[in-house]
Amino acid sequence: MNTPLLISLLAFLALPAAAGDYPLTVRSCEREVRFERAPQRAVSHDINMTGMLIALGLREHMAGYTGISGWKTLEPSLEKALGQLPELASRYPSVETLLAADADLYFAGWNYGMQVGGPVTPETLAPFAINVYELSESCAWVNPQQRASLDDLYRDLLNLGRIFSVEARANALVDGLRRRIDRVRSKLANNADRPRVFLYDSGEDRPFTSGRQGMPQALIDSAGGRNVMDDVAGSWIQVNWESVVERDPEVIVIVDYGPLSWQQKRDYLLQQPALHAVSAIRNQRFIVLSYLEVTPSVDNAQAIEKLASALHPALFSLEAR
Repeated sequence: MNTPLLISLLAFLALPAAAGDYPLTVRSCEREVRFERAPQRAVSHDINMTGMLIALGLREHMAGYTGISGWKTLEPSLEKALGQLPELASRYPSVETLLAADADLYFAGWNYGMQVGGPVTPETLAPFAINVYELSESCAWVNPQQRASLDDLYRDLLNLGRIFSVEARANALVDGLRRRIDRVRSKLANNADRPRVFLYDSGEDRPFTSGRQGMPQALIDSAGGRNVMDDVAGSWIQVNWESVVERDPEVIVIVDYGPLSWQQKRDYLLQQPALHAVSAIRNQRFIVLSYLEVTPSVDNAQAIEKLASALHPALFSLEAR
């Protein structure tokens, strides 16, 4: 979480929690989830969902988090905000992990802590009275979904506001994100140029990227670009290098996380003879975004601002001065 955003959050974290009308029901991946009261022992999976709960001021409602240190590194501001809150599993939690934490809510997603047919799902946790709220972007793995949208992020934040009875905080957070993104979109309103963008997460034999059902689709759209994989009906996917060459991206977004640095990922791309004809490689046009920025999170507005400035420098150059 970047420092300006953290400072701005302090303005509304002091807002009182609403009284809440329980029991209440929220919709999660086409399921109805009923809450008798605000969760007191929530467990979040992954850095992005953990960041959402922290941004909503819900640290005291959490029993812990999972799935971060096995792949990622906490940013200093988020690490400080988490304090002594324990990481219950460095990668995937088991049902036993959640039971030992006395969890009453698991905030996760499909392929973000849960696998279809896996040991930890809404169905396997239901007998233990552990509710599950699913990350909306991840619903593409279990329900038909056309295209990722920023509405997925807003829906999650607003639903969490209802679940935890902090609706004023959630509304303020979403309003702030909307304003930032609307400022970018207004600058791009009369711009017809949409550079072709390829997102490179990782992978050597086959690159791991995002199709039209992953959050990068919404980020690239909002920043005035075109995801070269927007014809692929998938979320986070593997493709062939041949398909990347055929689509000839003008810009490559490198996701900065994992065992390799973004510089190592860039150098790998530059050294591949099969990619030498790709425009982004020839012109060495790379944009670096963090994992937190490219997955559904409160850092999505920052990602759009960075992307738009890099894709359309002439339109945003004055802001940088």
